[in-house]
Amino acid sequence: MEKSQKQEVKTPININNKEYFVEDLTEEQQIIINHIRDLDQKVAGAKFNLDQLQVSYGAFVNMLIQQLEVEEGVDEEN
Repeated sequence: MEKSQKQEVKTPININNKEYFVEDLTEEQQIIINHIRDLDQKVAGAKFNLDQLQVSYGAFVNMLIQQLEVEEGVDEEN
């Protein structure tokens, strides 16, 4: 009769060039890692949003400049 062995798969994580397994860390350390991961995602999202805002800002500035230039051209003709 064979015994079914369940292999434990551990999640490696590198901190300061040293490998740890998340499952071997304390509960508090695992919570800290989860905070770090969450913050990393939020920072990446904020950078993405900042890129969009900067491009949009530039587009609106250019729209205003173009409209003012058109108005100045019309005023000069009169």
